[in-house]
Amino acid sequence: MDFTPTAEQTAAQELAARIFGDLATHERLTAAGTVSDPELWKALCAAGLIGAVQEVGLLGLVLLLEEQGRTTAQVPFAATCVYGLLAVSAHGSAEQRERLLPGIIDGSVVVSGAFPAQGGVRATAGGELTGTVPVVPWLRDATHVLVADADRKLWLVPNVGHVEWQPVELTAPWAAGRLVLEGTEAERLGGPGAERLGGPGADRLSGPGADRLSDVGGEQIGGVGSVHPADPTGPDAYADVLATARTAFAGLQAGVCAGSLARAVEHTNSREQFGRPLATKQAVQLRAADAYMDTEAIRVTAYEAAWRRDTGLPYASHALAAAWWASEAGSRVVHAGQHLHGGAGADLDHPVHRHFLWGRQLDAYLGCGDELLQELGDLIKEGEEGEAWDR
Repeated sequence: MDFTPTAEQTAAQELAARIFGDLATHERLTAAGTVSDPELWKALCAAGLIGAVQEVGLLGLVLLLEEQGRTTAQVPFAATCVYGLLAVSAHGSAEQRERLLPGIIDGSVVVSGAFPAQGGVRATAGGELTGTVPVVPWLRDATHVLVADADRKLWLVPNVGHVEWQPVELTAPWAAGRLVLEGTEAERLGGPGAERLGGPGADRLSGPGADRLSDVGGEQIGGVGSVHPADPTGPDAYADVLATARTAFAGLQAGVCAGSLARAVEHTNSREQFGRPLATKQAVQLRAADAYMDTEAIRVTAYEAAWRRDTGLPYASHALAAAWWASEAGSRVVHAGQHLHGGAGADLDHPVHRHFLWGRQLDAYLGCGDELLQELGDLIKEGEEGEAWDR
């Protein structure tokens, strides 16, 4: 294993750090509230950072997401890259790649994902989807949603309006929402056109409401056994996208934790008690050291999973390990970050509180630690080197 970034990955990471550092300030984030920052999104797209992911790979994306996490920047960068750019690049047809990728790269197409697979989402042979997905990140900003049905087939559907959109508890920084697909006719995406509820001019950023895709027709991106045309021995689409998402969001959590810890270190070095900085106290040092080790564990497991995908090795179990560390350890780190701030950590307007919200949201999104361990154990028992993962 070699996690040393390439020159391209380093350049992309440094550029991302500058953009996030300049635009994702506490003042701008406070003003944005629970919505994304369109100026920051335009800056990232203009700098070519979304398109750069095709060149720097999943490990490069993890490095970029670390920089986003450090500042808790309000943009759907992870979702669009994972569920849009990488999913379509790896598993879309030539026609789908030609049609969708330019818009994803320039930022005019924002993609989110309804993952993992929801047993209640069903698809007909004609591509009509019915069911409910309780939480979809960045749903308010999305123009398309990648949905996994009960059979683990992937469908790309248009995000049609925001009638009754409702934020989900602890997901306010992500503008997440509940996705309902129900039984009315709609035109299939890729056909004559997709019907947009609320009219073609519906504003995606207008008012609260639930997202409804009325038995929306979708175009299938892939399913069990569906592979990239250039790599017929690769993993099935659903398994690949899910593992990629777990790895990427673990990288985002590594940045969130690093940012929380950096704020705690700054606070404990500047805050004095009885004439001495708080950082000189052994209990503070031990708590910070534990948080640092947890953060490094999240980072290195995410790096390993990403590196293995980029080099064509099986990585499902490694993605699960990264997700487990990001969920379990991430929660500990952001709690420690608040605790080390003392009374200031309880202030909802303090910057560290945003790291706490993001850390807890990522914890919930990646899944319960026990469930992830159960899935990891089952995967190890069955053997990751099986047909679906033998590259």
